[in-house]
Amino acid sequence: MSTDSQSTLAANCSRQELMAAYLARDLEDGERLQVGVGLPVPEAAVRLAHLMHGPNMELIFLGARMNVGYLEQIPMPEFGWDRRVVRWSESFSDRGHRFDQVKDWGNRVFFVGGIQVDPHGNTNLIGVGDDYKKLRFRGPGSVGTPTLTTYVGRYYIVLNTHTARTFVPKCDFISTVGWGDGDPQFRKNLGFPGGGPRYCVTPLCVLDFTENDKRLRLKSVHPGISVDEVCANTGFDLVIPEQVPETPRPSEQQMRVLRERVDPQGRLRDGVPQPSDRPKS
Repeated sequence: MSTDSQSTLAANCSRQELMAAYLARDLEDGERLQVGVGLPVPEAAVRLAHLMHGPNMELIFLGARMNVGYLEQIPMPEFGWDRRVVRWSESFSDRGHRFDQVKDWGNRVFFVGGIQVDPHGNTNLIGVGDDYKKLRFRGPGSVGTPTLTTYVGRYYIVLNTHTARTFVPKCDFISTVGWGDGDPQFRKNLGFPGGGPRYCVTPLCVLDFTENDKRLRLKSVHPGISVDEVCANTGFDLVIPEQVPETPRPSEQQMRVLRERVDPQGRLRDGVPQPSDRPKS
């Protein structure tokens, strides 16, 4: 790759690459990073963080724990768990994911998606509709997310789309409790030991939570996205600060590692909506 092409990598990053790089920067060495199925952006983020600044991180994919020494050799026809990764692992265990065997929950980080998200970060993976017996749309189900999001030190909500159908005033069902009704003590009052959701990262922006009422607040907008566009694609009022910065682009080094070692097949570059075809509602 030439110097000129390298210098334009960050400027031409896809939105999913931007999201992965942002998440990777927020992860710390020594943490245990757990990623479930169907979450390519978080999976790329933890691999990127592990390669760039987290040699002592533990990567846990679908319950298989490993410390991966040679990630660039791992074949990834699709993001997601593939037992061929064991071949290049420094260490591997298929037992450490059992909840009754987990130690040091506070040092564990998790990622969760959602087909609905409400103003306080409660999420729904169950389905859409008034009657659970006759859902209009059935989601993948909660699987282990209620347990993990209750106990881990923090978790991130990472979405593949940002529309008013996803960000709703009230979830039809709650599979993961975020900040409940917005009381900062809500989780503590329920006896939840974990730290709760930190950020919600979408293809349009990064959201965090206000301190007093734990309501979703616009933290940054991605390059080429306006505050008005984010608001138009959200089904409730976000907290909007006076100044909303642009989400930092990946560094050139992050982009090289992403494209050459983490995602050489370009999965994070495929199917990313461009400004002309973003949904408006």
